[in-house]
Amino acid sequence: MRLLLVEDNERLTTTLARGLRAEGYGVDVSHNGQEGLSRALAHPYAVVVLDIMLPGLNGFAVCERLRRSGSTVPILMLTAKNGEYDEAEALDTGADDYISKPFSYVVLIARLRALLRRGGATRPSVLTAGDLRLDPAARRCHHGVTEIRLTAKEFAVLECLARRPDEVVTKIDIIDEVWDHAFDGDVNIVEVYVRTLRRKLPSGPAAIQTVRGAGYRLVTTHA
Repeated sequence: MRLLLVEDNERLTTTLARGLRAEGYGVDVSHNGQEGLSRALAHPYAVVVLDIMLPGLNGFAVCERLRRSGSTVPILMLTAKNGEYDEAEALDTGADDYISKPFSYVVLIARLRALLRRGGATRPSVLTAGDLRLDPAARRCHHGVTEIRLTAKEFAVLECLARRPDEVVTKIDIIDEVWDHAFDGDVNIVEVYVRTLRRKLPSGPAAIQTVRGAGYRLVTTHA
């Protein structure tokens, strides 16, 4: 699951991006409003975290233009401390939630999870793949009543496949969704996570199938 962080404070951006990646999110970063708007329009992000004070376009303008374009992406806006007028304008321009600086990282993650539970118009809050149930907001996977313990990145890879059940998903597509725009490592890292998932997932209708020369498919129906 990939997020877009639009924030011009490089120190804060670095800290937030590192923490979000540790949670298993792919994170793209923009340091100005125009670039953030362009990226948000070009990619179906799960959430946009948007600061108000940005060079170029401010956060209000970015949010308003996204909504005018028809985008339903959940937007969490970062507002000034005690900025009640900022908070009101954030909601009026189409933000789904806001959090005031300085904020607790724990609270930020909780707000993001709440937005993901609500989701955009085209993102179901719970995914069902064969005999598996995935809750992206809570990062939990169940087989029947049994919970399958997955790391953040393992869950993200499985979620990527589960959002396109019975379709072939290439390694590049998985990297694009699970890692982030700046990833420049070996795409075969995907194989490592797929092997781990195969060990952890129980036998049943939902199985990860290798499609040689193409990618992977989460098969969700009985043969």
